[in-house]
This record gives sequence, structure tokens and C-alpha cells, in this order.
Amino acid sequence: MASPDLFPNVSFAHVSADASTEATGGATAVFGGDASTGAPRLSLVWSGETQAKHTLEIDLSDAQIFKLGPTEWLCVSGESEAKDGVEEKSYSRAIKVVLRTEAESKAFYLAFQQWKHRVISGKAGEPLENGLIIGSKSKFDTKIEASSAKMYFHYYGQLLHQQNMLQDFVRTGTYYAAVMENRSDFEGRVVVDVGAGSGILSLFAAQAGARHVYAVEASEMAEHAQRLISGNPSLGQRITVIKGKVEEVELPEKADILISEPMGTLLVNERMLESYVIARDRFLVPGGKMFPTTGRIHMAPFSDEYLYVEMANKALFWQQHNFFGVDLTPLHGSAFQGYFSQPVVDAFDPRLLVSPPTFHTLDFTTMKEEELYEIDIPLNFVASVGTRVHGLACWFDVLFNGSTVQRWLTTAPGSPTTHWYQLRCILSQPLYVMAGQEITGRLHLVAHSAQSYTIYLTMSAKMWGEGAEQGGILQTSTAKLELKEPYYRLSQPQPYVMQQDQQQQQLPSLQPQGSEQQMQDGLSPSITIEPDQDSAAFTR
Repeated sequence: MASPDLFPNVSFAHVSADASTEATGGATAVFGGDASTGAPRLSLVWSGETQAKHTLEIDLSDAQIFKLGPTEWLCVSGESEAKDGVEEKSYSRAIKVVLRTEAESKAFYLAFQQWKHRVISGKAGEPLENGLIIGSKSKFDTKIEASSAKMYFHYYGQLLHQQNMLQDFVRTGTYYAAVMENRSDFEGRVVVDVGAGSGILSLFAAQAGARHVYAVEASEMAEHAQRLISGNPSLGQRITVIKGKVEEVELPEKADILISEPMGTLLVNERMLESYVIARDRFLVPGGKMFPTTGRIHMAPFSDEYLYVEMANKALFWQQHNFFGVDLTPLHGSAFQGYFSQPVVDAFDPRLLVSPPTFHTLDFTTMKEEELYEIDIPLNFVASVGTRVHGLACWFDVLFNGSTVQRWLTTAPGSPTTHWYQLRCILSQPLYVMAGQEITGRLHLVAHSAQSYTIYLTMSAKMWGEGAEQGGILQTSTAKLELKEPYYRLSQPQPYVMQQDQQQQQLPSLQPQGSEQQMQDGLSPSITIEPDQDSAAFTR
């Protein structure tokens, strides 16, 4: 087997209409960087009749490759010629390359793609900053800011962040179980690991008997993944690491199954689900499997006086009238709203929920990428207790719909805590509700180019008691929050405190405007998060 960058004893021939060169055998194909510019090139080197070395250079930055047969490839690149001392692009050149075996043919194709997408600067071999690609913009680049992509790939290119995810044993253990319990889905199959990171899921797939795994990773973590996979040779011989974005790379064959961990906070943060769906459209065979298969965003109103007071107190700094002789109060209102524009990420006690949750389903196997640009979820709940509603609590779960076992990964409150925790959107103006009162509203998520979402939340308490059948709205509160800028609060749930004890901690300035009868004591202990019948596998 040839090395990834050098392929001996290949034959090639020009196939351009105006070319007269005959087929040449015994050549060596070498991938590398141009000595002066560092640009990626494919060099075809052979000896002539006088034993002198000849070289044919192909610039990979604008080249394309097409499969003609099991061992035959067509390389097409632009050529230029000088006219009046000025170099102009004038025609394309096509070179047919024939490898010795199918294994070398596959390796040649992967080397072509890796070198084509390798990011190099003016100095040979010197990498540019993460997130930049030579050539025309891909779909990822057109919708994501370069600065956001740079930070994103830098973050996931560090081992300490990969360790944080690997040490989430709920996450890692559930993936391992989902793969191993469904070996029949992996044995003898081609697998693509979308956003492979450290390569752990690729290694799981190889353990389950995959014929070959393509681990696609765009960050510098691809280098670490290659080292990890090479350090496990019994598995690594069936894994190929490809550095690049799934929107750009090419693979030599279709996949029978995709595996990925594309979930962010509130399921959709970081917008990697879009890349997962794009990978499905580009690489998955019809009827192929996806691990995970579907995702659900769960929502329920909550009451948490401690949290509300904590957020409001952050803005008290701006109520100072004499801060070194300066009155800060003109900025208090803006600061107050600014703190309430931060979703709170923490683990909370499920008894803080005011009603049973509802959920919104995303089917990764059928949905279109564009459906993730804007997600509109209607809200409808019935309060189980009378209390003050401080906002909307959210979490998610995903299903691995294997042929043998269906396994769920959940981030629900009351379940073992994951590195995703849960998320809460707080209303700056809480709602007052009575037991049995209907709570309606809308959760509207709008994607933006910083790889996240703006959250628009509306919650209303409908008329309760006599005249309720007329459906009138009694109170409405709205919030605009930025999912990319959350407040990371706690790693574990706070002790549950009864409602009257929470009220004793309030500042007088934050005392609710309303009668004592509007504030009922406590939250219903009956509001718990029970796993669905089909998600019970998680708790085993």
C-alpha cells in the first residue's frame, strides 16, 4: 500500500482535445506544497528515454477529480498561458490517472481531497488560521461569519474541550450503548462520522464491526484524531480521517449510516444540525440510518423566585446616584433588560415546573436544512398550581433509532446531569396564574450568522374563572434573548425551596404588585419529568 502522499507505478495520459501526449506508465504521483508559494499540488514524475526526470504539475486549488472506474480518475484543472507578457487563464487540462489497485485508488482520491482542502499560506506547509479555505466559498462560509467560524473551530480544536465532552459519561456512555446494542446496523457497513472531533464515535463504529469509517473533522482536532486512531491499529486500519467541512469534502463512496454529536444548548445552538442534514443529503444512501435519528425540544413554564431576584439584583449596580460623582441610573433600565436577555444554563429541580411539559420534534432523516433557519413553536399549558411564572424552561433529548434497540439520550431536569444542563428563558415581567389557568404563547428561534439563534418568547395567561370560555388574554409578557450569550449559573440543581420561603428572600423593591391570594404556597410535587415509554431504555 502506498503512503498517503506518494503513489508509485501509476500511469497517466492527457485527454484534452488538443493534447498529443500518449499514455505514460511507471510514473510516481506525489502530493505536496509548492516550494515557493506553498499552494497544494499534484506532481506526476517519470523518466524519459534519456532517463531524465520529467514532471507534470497540477494545481489543486482549482482542480476537480472524477471517477472513471475502480482504479481510474480524471483530474481536471485550469491552465494559463502568457499573451503579450500577461498570464491569462485560457483553457482546462484533463489528465487521466490509473492506479494499481482499488485500495490505492481510494487512498489516492482521499489524498487528493485532503491536499485540495489543506489550508496553507505563503510559506510552504505553514497552516493558516482555522476556518479559512482556499477556493470558492461553501454553503457553510456563505451563512456563517468568518470570525465566528474561527472561534468555533479553535475551541473544538483543543483537547481540554474534547475531554470535557468525553467525561460527560451520560453522553459518551449513551452513544457507546446505542452503537454496541445495534451492531447489526454497523457490521460490514460504511459509516461517516460528521464532525468527528477526537474520533471517539468513529472508534465505537469500528468496534461495532463497520467495514470502513470516514471521520470528517474541520478543526485542528483532526490531527489529534489521527494520532488516537493510529494508536489503536486494530480499529484504525478501518478508519480514514478527513480534514475539512462536510459541506466541502468529497468521499469515495456513499455511507450506509451517519453518526454524529451535533447537539448544542437547546439542541440547536452552534447550528451543527444543519451540517448533519447536509451530510445526509450528500453522503447517505437512500434508506440509510442516522445516529441520532430525531431530536425533541421540551418546554414548560417555571417559577423560581430565587433566580428572578438573582438576575434583577445584577442591575442594582446601575442604580447608584453617586458613583465617583457620576449618576449611573440612566443606564439601569438597559442593564436590567440586558441581564434578562441572557438564557440561564444550569441544572434545576423539576418541582419548579408549573405544568407538565410539551415538546417539538425535529426528524433529522426527513427535515430540510432550511427548516432550521427559523423554528416557530406554539406554547399551550395548563397551570397545575397558583404561582408567579418567571419564564420558560427548556431541555432536549435525541433518539438513536437502531434496528435492535431504540435508545434515548436525555438532558431532562431530574435525570443525570449532562454538560448541556438545561436552559431557562426568564421574563422580566412575570405572570400571575391560578391553578387550572391556561398559559399560551410562542417560542420563536431565528438563526443568525454567529452560529446561534435569537430567541423571541411570548407568554400569556388566559382569562380564568367566569368568562374564561371567551378566551380573553389577561396578561402578556415578552422576552428577546441571545442563545449565544447564556449565563452559566450552576453545575448542580439548587435545593428545592417552598414558595413562601422564596418570597422571604425578595427585595422590597421587587415585591410583586398584587394580592397575597395571587401567590399560592408551594409548587405541586406532582409535576415531575417521567420518561416516555419509548425512552425508558435510557434509565436501564
